[in-house]
Amino acid sequence: MIRSMLYATDLGLYAPFVMQHALELARTFNADLHVVHAVEPMGLFAESVLQSYLDEQSLNEFHRQGLNTVMANIEQRVLDSFREELGEGMQDLTLIQSVRVLQGDPSQVILEQAGKLSVDLLIVGSHSHGVGAQTPLGRTATRVLQLAKVPVYLVPLVQRRRQGDT
Repeated sequence: MIRSMLYATDLGLYAPFVMQHALELARTFNADLHVVHAVEPMGLFAESVLQSYLDEQSLNEFHRQGLNTVMANIEQRVLDSFREELGEGMQDLTLIQSVRVLQGDPSQVILEQAGKLSVDLLIVGSHSHGVGAQTPLGRTATRVLQLAKVPVYLVPLVQRRRQGDT
């Protein structure tokens, strides 16, 4: 029985399409829906650029406050995208129990949250990149499929599915 689900969003072009699947599953199973978005840690290049422009105190303050602000803004963006996509169907927002924006490797964040929340199903898109993607599965989707301890509902890339139909 599916009582709770975790929808992992990359906020990419196909995120609204994957979100529709997540909401439909939540409605069908009358399940709680949790949402997670992972923000990859800042790379070495970005960190070195910041170090060249900020003194140590400012850099530490940026890491403390700036990151929290960025994460809160992304969380708000996720909620806003749901509201925009749902339009008249705002009652579906009540299905969403939590929205978390966390920093870390996306597949690790997804799997850790699935464990912490004890969800019964993971919902992910197959790939975050559109036209020109050479692989049927992205890195994150592949890792989640390999390591998940619960079933994974994988939504294929719309463009790839259309290409396969011809």
